[in-house]
Amino acid sequence: MTNRFAVILAAGQGTRMKSNLYKVLHPVCGKPMVEHVVDQVTQLNMNKLVTVVGHGADQVQSSLAGKTDFVLQEKQLGTGHAVLQAEGVLGQEQGITLVVCGDTPLIQSRTLEALIQEHEQKQAKVTILTARATDPTGYGRIVRNSSGFVEKIVEHKDATEEEREIKEINTGVYCFDNQALFHALKQVSNNNAQGEYYLPDVIGILKSQNEVVVAYQTDNFEETLGVNDRVQLSEAERIMRRRINELHMRNGVTIINPEQTYIDTDAIIGRDTIIEPGTKISGKTVIAENCVIGPHSEITNCQIGNGTVIRQSVAEKSEIGLDVQVGPFAHIRPDSSISDEVKIGNFVEVKKSTVGKGSKASHLTYIGDAEVGSGVNIGCGTITVNYDGKNKFLTKIEDGVFVGCNSNLIAPVTIGKNAYIAAGSTITEDVPGEALSIARARQVNKENYVQKLKHNK
Repeated sequence: MTNRFAVILAAGQGTRMKSNLYKVLHPVCGKPMVEHVVDQVTQLNMNKLVTVVGHGADQVQSSLAGKTDFVLQEKQLGTGHAVLQAEGVLGQEQGITLVVCGDTPLIQSRTLEALIQEHEQKQAKVTILTARATDPTGYGRIVRNSSGFVEKIVEHKDATEEEREIKEINTGVYCFDNQALFHALKQVSNNNAQGEYYLPDVIGILKSQNEVVVAYQTDNFEETLGVNDRVQLSEAERIMRRRINELHMRNGVTIINPEQTYIDTDAIIGRDTIIEPGTKISGKTVIAENCVIGPHSEITNCQIGNGTVIRQSVAEKSEIGLDVQVGPFAHIRPDSSISDEVKIGNFVEVKKSTVGKGSKASHLTYIGDAEVGSGVNIGCGTITVNYDGKNKFLTKIEDGVFVGCNSNLIAPVTIGKNAYIAAGSTITEDVPGEALSIARARQVNKENYVQKLKHNK
């Protein structure tokens, strides 16, 4: 099999984005756009993948750590100059080299594979990925000869009226013979208005040497779109979101309104789960089968078991078991573990806590830095008082405990198995198992007190 290499161009700052974040790091469906490109290229079984970095090099390398090698383009002198920076890594290799821009997050591996296959079948020195654009304004046109081979690429501003009628455009993705690429790059001139070295000039050089130059036209123009400003970023997000939602629906997930549902690319959702409108599912979330999520819920980096229902709530970086009921208006904060058959009701917040099987906190409760056993009932308005202004402390509530409404559990404290806490109590000491703990002042009625108030007034 022919050796395969790839160069990802990710050195530009992207001034049209008008952002402090470097262009290729802007997220599309929860992942930096350059990472989308790298992930698709990685599926092609490359011998080596090299990313050219420049502006924001440290941040780009951090985002792609472990997925690619890197070379630095210290000065941005054009796309040809950028690819030339990979010569030290790839210059002596035999095989084919794929060149892809890091700002094309919609490109798919199957299209790149088809490009490579066309390149190898035609025994070309370079194969250009092209697409048919309804409105090709601004794009370079592909001019073919009578045999179908590429005669030249003409930029829009340089094209004749006849050439501007051509709908086939250059996408900026190429497959090269590796040795031919680096030999030709050394012949590229910067004799142009911008004083830059352009990668498409390699095609003219190879053509002048009577090398075979061909083009492969994809039937999906959308996936070749580049992102240069916020409008194009929004369009890429829309297209990818539609692609992701369609994939889930074809795999057996019901999405009530795909246009109002936001699912990141790495999320996994089981069949017969229903996603209600306004829901956002982010990160590496895994949702099992027969769940109901939403409407208007935010789920980030969570593991959710079969049959769980989460309504109008937020859950982050937590594990939620089978047949759990969450919400409405609940908040599962990071590092929480909610066991099977638990109920976390309206206006309940759970933070860095474990809640055992079958336990309930139905409303208006804060559970923070706590270990809650199985079969526990936590009454309305209960608070685990975990913070003394300097340190956080643990509240431990053992199996079968009943906590009455409006109770404060002052950590560190342990409530023993099957104990009862009377409503309105402030618990500052451990409670033995099977005990009833009452920590409140005895009720005193001051008769005729109101009349005294009126007299004094």
